[in-house]
Amino acid sequence: MSEHDSVLGGRTGVGPLAGIRVLEFGQIAAGPFCAMLLADLGADVVKVEKPEGGDDMRRWPPLVDGPDAAAGRYSENFASVNRNKRSITADLKDAQAVARLKALAAAADVVVENFRPGVLDRLGLGASALRSVNPRLVFTSVTGYGQTGPYATRGAFDVTVQAVSGLMSVTGEPGREAVKAGVPVGDFVAGLYAAFATLAAVMTARATGQGAQVDCSMVGALLGIAQLQTSEYFGTGRIPSALGSAHPRNAPYRGFRAADAPFVIAAGNDKLWHSVCDAVDEPGLKTDARFLTQELRARNQGELFDLLQPVFATRPLAHWLAEFDRRGVPYAPINDYEQILHDPQVAHLGLVHAMMLPNGRATHTVGFPVRISGFDFRLYRRPPALGEHDGEVDREWLAREAR
Repeated sequence: MSEHDSVLGGRTGVGPLAGIRVLEFGQIAAGPFCAMLLADLGADVVKVEKPEGGDDMRRWPPLVDGPDAAAGRYSENFASVNRNKRSITADLKDAQAVARLKALAAAADVVVENFRPGVLDRLGLGASALRSVNPRLVFTSVTGYGQTGPYATRGAFDVTVQAVSGLMSVTGEPGREAVKAGVPVGDFVAGLYAAFATLAAVMTARATGQGAQVDCSMVGALLGIAQLQTSEYFGTGRIPSALGSAHPRNAPYRGFRAADAPFVIAAGNDKLWHSVCDAVDEPGLKTDARFLTQELRARNQGELFDLLQPVFATRPLAHWLAEFDRRGVPYAPINDYEQILHDPQVAHLGLVHAMMLPNGRATHTVGFPVRISGFDFRLYRRPPALGEHDGEVDREWLAREAR
């Protein structure tokens, strides 16, 4: 944990995005994650929530108790994508509340939302309505399928988009039912793409005075990161399939099991392959006709696995990791999250930060993971209580605009 972190942090964003105002109409994961990335870099992010219960993710477990019964419970899941933000409440069907939100949008640089297409338009808070009062506004929408097209109005959650995008078809073991990735990559990759595109549009708005509408779909984001799979199909006409931990173009590049625990190696070229042969004391494999080139090793990786796995099973994990380390073969134990969160490299990078929840419960979070010279990530606002900043945001944003 970073010794410089405060569990509460300060109140003012510091970083490359300080001074940028973001109004977030976010729910669950994709929209809130996008806005949190902006907040982590210093943007003033104000989250708009319904008065009754707020963002539905506030009720997602784990729900943890505060130090006393009166403090109530708070969702660690919600906290993980809503740090460094403020919260206000508004009934989006109330005309007075809509007028207030339009005034806030006129003072904002960015709006982030992940409602179904058309919802905010019907409420008078869509891109056209808000950009008419603020032409420099960047209006970012994150949806399952985009704002237009035959699927635009379909509901979407991470698992449904993993399925439709093709990602599930290449996840899991060969010959078995497809499985989703264990991390909600549809939500979070879309959030990453949306934040990246939003900043590009903000740069243009600052230069020209003209904002933009950013239309980020989860299905597009998952296809965007599947370049190797889509290029295989475009180049060969073959449909990529699930290979477990194996790789279609490299071998040995997969998981194996030592006598006591699993691990992976990634011998992605001839030199590394020869080092693996030396590690298992099988020099004859270097000249085996089935494994002479990377292409041949990938083509015959089933046979290669059957030769290597019995050898790896004879010794404990520590032996093999030391061998690979000594010979420069990329390797890794297969960690669970308890192991990686307490790993010395994660500690060195300062990725885990202390955080206080609104109910007084001390916890931790994985902070912004990219280092930028001249900027140190910090928690300057704990995750907000529902409506905690009603009034405060109006006084700051609207009073400044009135001057």
